[in-house]
Amino acid sequence: MAKHSKSIPGRGQRVADQIQRDLAELIAMELKDPRVGMITLTEVQLTPDYAHAKIFFTTLVDDPAAVQNTLKGLQTASGFLRNQLGKRLSIHTLPELHFVHDISTSRGAALSKLIDEANATRAKDADEQ
Repeated sequence: MAKHSKSIPGRGQRVADQIQRDLAELIAMELKDPRVGMITLTEVQLTPDYAHAKIFFTTLVDDPAAVQNTLKGLQTASGFLRNQLGKRLSIHTLPELHFVHDISTSRGAALSKLIDEANATRAKDADEQ
């Protein structure tokens, strides 16, 4: 029994990675919803029982209205995507798809900008002394 319990997290990660690859291909090639443009799937988190999958995505434009529009398009297409995913994967429980906008990249860029500004201020102060 212990052998299986240790292998489940690794298997769960492999299944999540496969779901991410398949969904990225499905969204790019087969999804016809005009609200969903160029998006990047950054992460898939699966519950241990594979009942739910939280899919994190980023968009090229971080405009809140565009993100909400894309999110609505993905939520509308989640049934189609789940059906197509079921044809590609052979797992017992096909997860319900929940899409979430990933703000980590925009937040990271903002923090990087703040660090650059602080370093520029520090260099300016050092030059004046």
